[in-house]
Amino acid sequence: MAEVVAVIPARLPSTRFPEKVIYPYHGKPLLYYIWNEAKKAHQIDRVIIATDSRKIQQVVTSFGGEVLLTSKHHRTGSDRVAEAVRKLGGDIIINIQADNFGLKAAVLNRVITKMKADRQITYATLIYPLTRDSELSDTNIVKVVPAQQTSTALWFSRLPIPYIRDKQKGKLVRQYRYFGHIGVYFFRKAGLQQFSRWKQSASEKAESLEQLRILENGGIIHLFTTKVPIIAVDVPGDVRKLARVYK
Repeated sequence: MAEVVAVIPARLPSTRFPEKVIYPYHGKPLLYYIWNEAKKAHQIDRVIIATDSRKIQQVVTSFGGEVLLTSKHHRTGSDRVAEAVRKLGGDIIINIQADNFGLKAAVLNRVITKMKADRQITYATLIYPLTRDSELSDTNIVKVVPAQQTSTALWFSRLPIPYIRDKQKGKLVRQYRYFGHIGVYFFRKAGLQQFSRWKQSASEKAESLEQLRILENGGIIHLFTTKVPIIAVDVPGDVRKLARVYK
């Protein structure tokens, strides 16, 4: 049985960019680039794409990926991953959201190595420092407040938190060290099973942020900081940004 399993949950519907995950870029579907980087991570034993779409299944099969069909009725990507893991097994489970373009295998390896050494880590995720004030007002960029001493998450929001009441002249990102969240979730298997049993929390629904379900149920999310640039592709015009990370 594979000890470390990475699952990429993939859905076809996308309001602003229909069928985004299978949109071709340099002859490959966008989903391929996420899968390919996960395959490079030597600490990952198995990489699966979990989907409810037979069209995605056919695309994944065409580039040699392993795919698992799941229910159409999951509340979040992590709930879809939980279904996949019930069939696949594994000890450390990674939910890699399908739009983390530019993610590097070395970043995944670093967190997995830490989790193997410290079994007290049940939940973990990635964050990066925000450097532009424009990022603070972008609701597609999720902000996270770390605990000062423990490198764990206090809260996540689409709004800039904390709010700076007594603003000074100049950039806000120089007045407080803001962090953005990267959509990669690391679970101990038991923690993922527990996550899937919890009801969706009020804050999770309001913000549409699945990680808040963990915090609202008393879970601890460990944070790992990276400076690796992640490119968001939200609309078709964003595809040109990928040239920064895929030559």
